Amino acid sequence: MSSESTDDPVFKALAHHRRREILDLLKDAPRTTGTLCEMFPQMDRCTVMQHLKVLEEADLVIARKEGRERWNHLNSLPIKHIYDRWISAYAGHALSILDRLKGDLEGQPE
Repeated sequence: MSSESTDDPVFKALAHHRRREILDLLKDAPRTTGTLCEMFPQMDRCTVMQHLKVLEEADLVIARKEGRERWNHLNSLPIKHIYDRWISAYAGHALSILDRLKGDLEGQPE
C-alpha cells in the first residue's frame, strides 16, 4: 500500500486559499478559465491555470472543452469523502463530549 493516501491530493488542493476561492466560485456555476482569470486580477493567467491543475489532479474540478472555451465544473464528491471519513466521525465524538459536559454541569448544584 502506498504511503500517500488518496485524500492527500484533496487536502493539498484545499490548503491554498486561492484554490478554495476558485471552488467557491464554481459552487455557484461552472465557469470558463477566462472568466476565472478575470475574477482574480491580482494573479496572471498562468497562475490561475496552475491552481486549476492542482484542483483537477485532486478531482475537485472537471474541465470540459467546448469549442475554444474550457469550462470548469465543481466535483464535490472528494470533499464529501473527506467529510465522511474525517469530519463526521470527529464531530460525533465532539458532540458526545459536549453532551457529557452538559450532563455534568446540570448535575452540579449552583
